[in-house]
Amino acid sequence: MGDLSDLEKRLDYRFRDKTLLKTALTHKSSKQPYNNERLEFLGDAVLDLIVGEYLYHKFPQVSEGDLSKLRASLVNEKGFEQLARLIDLGNYIYLSVAEENNNGRQKPSILSNAFEALIGAVYLESGLEKATEITLKLLEKAYPKIDLATVFKDYKTTLQEITQAHMGITPQYIVTGSSGPDHKKEFVIMVKIHERELAQAKGKSKKEAQQEAAKKAIEVLKKELS
Repeated sequence: MGDLSDLEKRLDYRFRDKTLLKTALTHKSSKQPYNNERLEFLGDAVLDLIVGEYLYHKFPQVSEGDLSKLRASLVNEKGFEQLARLIDLGNYIYLSVAEENNNGRQKPSILSNAFEALIGAVYLESGLEKATEITLKLLEKAYPKIDLATVFKDYKTTLQEITQAHMGITPQYIVTGSSGPDHKKEFVIMVKIHERELAQAKGKSKKEAQQEAAKKAIEVLKKELS
């Protein structure tokens, strides 16, 4: 368990209310009379607004639909996990012994939720401007070049748009295998159109494997349709 003052230095923000900070970092497994779930709920809404406004100003010519896809590519578990790792957030979370032994400090869901709670706590104490400053600093560090090509990674939506436009059908995603222990499972997903297999891919979650399979399928179809 790291010293919370080190986390504050990484954030470049010092909490006046240390109890608020501690609550933001307390996972429900710790069985305390409080945990970070309510702050996570608030932080999720705050981050949605911060990223939405950021993209609105950064891409003035982009349509509402593409802005929504861009935001969805950043405001999700994987995106927040990445920001959490930039400040080594897992080292400061209060967990039960069992969860810690189950590699809880590295779990994407726990890291993502704690990051949301942390931003929710900053928002409560210092308002939207400070929460925005901290979030965007980390976002631009995670994505040194934020543009449509590097940020937009919703490959499933893109693949569906391609297949519907050219073939009038929706892709199917099928789990063809899984391996590893429960806390470190890896899934294999196949994407099909009609009865044709387009691609297969592995991922740490079904969603991740689906996105990777869709990405590969897009590459196949683009060559065929070009």
